[in-house]
Amino acid sequence: MGICNKAAGILAPLIFAAVVLRVTDSDLFQNLGNMNETEKALALDELIQRVIKPYFVVGMVLFLLGLGIRFSPLPEIDTDSDSVEVADNKTSKTSIFQFPHLILGAVAIFMHVGTQVIAIDTIIGYAGSMNIQLLEAKVFPSFTLAATICGYVFGIILIPKFISQVNALRFCTLLGLVLTLLVIYAKGEVNFLGLKVDISIWFLVMLGLANSLIWAGIWPLALDGLGKFTKLGASILIMMLCGNAIMPLVYGYFADVYSVRLAYWVLFPCYVYLVFYAIKGHKIRSWK
Repeated sequence: MGICNKAAGILAPLIFAAVVLRVTDSDLFQNLGNMNETEKALALDELIQRVIKPYFVVGMVLFLLGLGIRFSPLPEIDTDSDSVEVADNKTSKTSIFQFPHLILGAVAIFMHVGTQVIAIDTIIGYAGSMNIQLLEAKVFPSFTLAATICGYVFGIILIPKFISQVNALRFCTLLGLVLTLLVIYAKGEVNFLGLKVDISIWFLVMLGLANSLIWAGIWPLALDGLGKFTKLGASILIMMLCGNAIMPLVYGYFADVYSVRLAYWVLFPCYVYLVFYAIKGHKIRSWK
């Protein structure tokens, strides 16, 4: 499922860019600063008009998929009655908040999805800060997602035959920490895959690999031993996907105040926390 999801993420921006952007747009973007307000408004309106049809198609497809799900025979998951062992497990617990490893895991999910979306969605803007044109920079999110798919494939091959799930989580969180520092501090122009860019952009791309096995590592650790609270615990974890929406705003704030490069410091405490959860946090069973 993850491979299909990220493969779609690779194709969608490329298809969207092919539909919306034109070769002459490079000149348009360069000349925006020289236009008066009326000319600029007309040019931007024309550009915005191009996205209406693609989004209309996407909306209709999602609507049809929604109808398909609505009328499909999906079973109701009832952990209280489907499994006696699960229902009877941890009956002494009266609240979902009595599972520290779950609550800490929910925070970890928040941090993880935030770092993931920042690595993917800010890379074009980061490339633009180095005077790389949009038509050239559009490929970088696809590279990041491709790195994530490589991580998935490694996970399929290596886990659990050669490495445990928790050790894979520890490796990926530590890798994310190191790559964050390299994005901030590494400098120097390299020519790779026909692109002549600062090496820090490729370290940002490699965050896709670091992020690939973090979700799969946090999820089972956070839900371990919840018993009849499993459904509620899973719901709390899913709610933490709001990190996708909140963390980019935090990055954007610091990008405005400082720079798009220094703003990547917001990733550092996130990976520090993820390392903590991978090594220690998932083992905590009591707030005491």
